[in-house]
Amino acid sequence: MTPDFSRLRDGACPCLSGEQYDDCCGRFHRGEADAPTAEQLMRSRYSAFVILDPAYLLRTWHASTRPASLELDADMHWRRLDILGTSKGGPLDSTGTVEFAAHYRSDGERGVQRELSRFVREDKVWYYVDGDVR
Repeated sequence: MTPDFSRLRDGACPCLSGEQYDDCCGRFHRGEADAPTAEQLMRSRYSAFVILDPAYLLRTWHASTRPASLELDADMHWRRLDILGTSKGGPLDSTGTVEFAAHYRSDGERGVQRELSRFVREDKVWYYVDGDVR
């Protein structure tokens, strides 16, 4: 699946950082940099769901829990990301958690996915491990 950049609004990053996509999550998606914190990895993964980029999601998923493949629902429209809290996950930490609420529309209905995600840092690279849906 090729990322669908038409889902970007005016070039703004879907993670709602206030930055342009190319300068924010886009550089992570293109492989030009690695997210320096667990929160930034969470934001970039959310943005990957928005633009339908399963390759990035798989690349940033820890090998111990990563599925063999991933299909994204093109009818799922992710609308907003709220970071509710973080624990550790900084540039010098080896683990971290990020709690978030991701708002979406699907089949004309609104919904929210709330999750506490766990991350691990190996060889200076953050990976998503798993999460508890709330």
